[in-house]
Amino acid sequence: MQLQSYGRKITYLRISITDKCNLRCRYCMPEEGVPHTAHDKLLRAEELRRLTGIFCSGGINKIRITGGEPLVSRILLPFVESLANLHLEDLSITTNGQLLPQMAQELKKAGIKRVNISLDSLRQDRFSWITRGGDLQKTLDGIDAALAAGLNPVKINTVMVRDYNDDEAMDIALLAKDKPLHIRFIEFMPLGEHTIWGPESYISRQETMDKIAPLGPLIPHRVYGNGPAEVFTIPGFMGTIGFIDAMSGHFCSSCNRLRLTCDGRLYSCLHGTQYTDLLGPLREGASDEALLNLIITATEEKPKSHNLGSQTREMNTIGG
Repeated sequence: MQLQSYGRKITYLRISITDKCNLRCRYCMPEEGVPHTAHDKLLRAEELRRLTGIFCSGGINKIRITGGEPLVSRILLPFVESLANLHLEDLSITTNGQLLPQMAQELKKAGIKRVNISLDSLRQDRFSWITRGGDLQKTLDGIDAALAAGLNPVKINTVMVRDYNDDEAMDIALLAKDKPLHIRFIEFMPLGEHTIWGPESYISRQETMDKIAPLGPLIPHRVYGNGPAEVFTIPGFMGTIGFIDAMSGHFCSSCNRLRLTCDGRLYSCLHGTQYTDLLGPLREGASDEALLNLIITATEEKPKSHNLGSQTREMNTIGG
């Protein structure tokens, strides 16, 4: 069978395996962090594996593992390895890159095919400020480790924020010149109660394109797994430059994803408040068929378009 909503085939599942993180990014959580979900209310590795198999029976064939920071989770590698016999078309992960230098090879061996790395500044002072103490060099080393491990493609996610990093657009784009990196400039979206920026911090995709225009003409291109990004090459660049119009663009009509949180809540929309609890029924003995029916119903209720700003869960729990 195939999960569907408003004619959209739903084939992509994002799984947040932890709400813990080794950084305290200002747009994600307060300095003291946020209360973590009690251990007994988190999905265990075997429960995640069972649910993933049920999702796949409904047509899911692409999975991205998120957090929090997924690399801090003890269940990450066993869970990834357990997915081998599902023969997924794609299995990827999003990370802040701080632990990638020592884990990239293990991720590749376990079955991860590609990686997205969050990087919002190339200046250590800014990077340290926004992450509250993060080490820029560790993330840069993590990017190189991912390339060396054969994770492909390696994508860099950069959220553009006015008066924070918009003056770095060209420098960040240049990362793709001599390395096969795929830069994704993302329009800023105010999400969650801890965001430190308001609507005035928004910078449009066109403004970012104008800032990198001196690098050369943008030639339309396609990279595997590019999702909602519009992707371009620049003559002489090994990698690509992409833009995700999180605010100015409207790609709800082609959204093919669901989100499962580490406490077993299924969200059909990043900006939605409604969710379906899967953890409760799972532990109460629900059959695979009953759980699939819950997933089908949640998918059918996936909104036709988002209600931007309605999402109240923090990014450390829903994984973006």
